[in-house]
Amino acid sequence: MLVVLGLLTSFLSFLYVTAPSIRKFFAGGVCRTDVQLSGKVVVITGANTGIGKETARELARRGARVYIACRDVLKGESAASEIRADTKNSQVLVRKLDLSDTKSIRAFAEGFLAEEKQLHILINNAGVMLCPYSKTADGFETHLAVNHLGHFLLTHLLLGRLKESTPARVVNLSSVAHHAGKIRFHDLQGEKYYNRSFAYCHSKLANVLFTRELAKRLKGTGVTTYAVHPGIVRSELVRHSFLLCLLWRLFSPFLKTTWEGAQTSLHCALAEGLEPLSGKYFSDCKKTWVSPRARNNKTAERLWNVSCELLGIQWE
Repeated sequence: MLVVLGLLTSFLSFLYVTAPSIRKFFAGGVCRTDVQLSGKVVVITGANTGIGKETARELARRGARVYIACRDVLKGESAASEIRADTKNSQVLVRKLDLSDTKSIRAFAEGFLAEEKQLHILINNAGVMLCPYSKTADGFETHLAVNHLGHFLLTHLLLGRLKESTPARVVNLSSVAHHAGKIRFHDLQGEKYYNRSFAYCHSKLANVLFTRELAKRLKGTGVTTYAVHPGIVRSELVRHSFLLCLLWRLFSPFLKTTWEGAQTSLHCALAEGLEPLSGKYFSDCKKTWVSPRARNNKTAERLWNVSCELLGIQWE
């Protein structure tokens, strides 16, 4: 036992000594574009913390009018105040949005459309991870509701404004975890079998498939869309798992910062010349490969139709 503890201590000591080199390796790509956003309007979900907050900060720094759409308005106002002070941009606004509640999503969209005549960038950033089994007020499993259906509905409701503001972009945050996902049409709500790790993976696969199908349907409209893996980031996303919280704390020197995690979202929102890559999946600011399931057009189309049925919408 003492030998094992000694080896573990030595290993951890080695990791921490070499941390700067390892961190540099895992830091990933950086958004290099110098595009400015004066007069542009951006909506970012879940931008009151983590990657979303850093994304909002950079877009505000470039002059955009940024809407932080989040469930916790007080936390959102605190983030907005910090961003306004940091960027000297007063146009950072907070609006209530609970992605687990379709009534809240519709109320947000209604208010936004009444307030703004343009929308140039929609970043579907918010998400949940490793939640114990639960259903939303609408009867949807929580990962499916927040990570997929909520953003599916929000994009549907705001798409008209995006089309009126072209060129426009939709960025959907997914994850490398989509490789372990599967769209289980016979048990989408996890009522027959539920594993919270796989529930997260399934929802992240849904993000990639949604992006793929959305790009196909938006071809020629001037609106393009991209799926993003931000990397393994030090954030609050793992808060529902005690074990992951411990691991994140232990290996925090090797995880991406929220600034680093925001870079691929920024790249897909801003970089010039990405239009031919609409529907693709990005990591570290470059297009990368997806799982075979994420390339299945029939699954993407079926998920689209099932999502419309669940939400009671018709998407032309």
